[in-house]
Amino acid sequence: MNHIIYSTHHQSGVIASICLFFLVSASIAQADGSFIDKVYHPYVQPHEREFEWRANIHKDTGKSEKEKSMNNSQLHRFAYGQSLNDCWSAELYLIGEKNKEHDFKITAVEIEALWQLTEQGEYSQDWAMLFEIEHERDTDVSEVSSALIIEQQWSKWVGTANLYLIYEWGSKIDNELETAMALQGRYRYSKSIEPAVEFYSSDGSEGIGPVLLGNIKLSGRKNIHWEAGVIFGLDRETADQTFKFLIEFEF
Repeated sequence: MNHIIYSTHHQSGVIASICLFFLVSASIAQADGSFIDKVYHPYVQPHEREFEWRANIHKDTGKSEKEKSMNNSQLHRFAYGQSLNDCWSAELYLIGEKNKEHDFKITAVEIEALWQLTEQGEYSQDWAMLFEIEHERDTDVSEVSSALIIEQQWSKWVGTANLYLIYEWGSKIDNELETAMALQGRYRYSKSIEPAVEFYSSDGSEGIGPVLLGNIKLSGRKNIHWEAGVIFGLDRETADQTFKFLIEFEF
């Protein structure tokens, strides 16, 4: 009986959080800057640790000075993360950039936490919340964000949505509350390779494109998760192509 009461209260809390999220989202603007990066999934693997590298490389043939400076620019993220218990995981990122104006350098740090709200398969959708805090060293700009993560499976097809609320502040910018969205639809062809399509939308970027991802099983609990894809810009603010790569060593 206690388990039933807990499950009912837990589900009600999730529904209330979702309603609040969409009420707030409906009243604010969308996020600034390039948002093309990664689609998160709503699962925490107990007792897991990982090293992660991911990169975005922008290719743009625009004629404006802003678009020219974007061409061949790179954004790299290096991280260590681990699960804290059955429901929470945390990750620490060092973020570096390289463009025509300077060689590669570390420009920001980020702390990230994932909270798995439901057990996998408990309901028709799986739910989680993502929390991030980022500080940019050169511009003295900070950002805190939360995302509602929703995933549902239909046979071999899987759909995932990341819906973000973002607050940005700093001495040289206007403080803003914003939203953004990342979507993924993928086909579970095999554990080693899954074709997918991803869509990203914010005030500063909008794009869609194909992605391949998969897992390489190693000995024991060790595993390599990889992703590679290209996102094509749908507006003038977004690079013509954003090549995205990710490698996670899980152990």
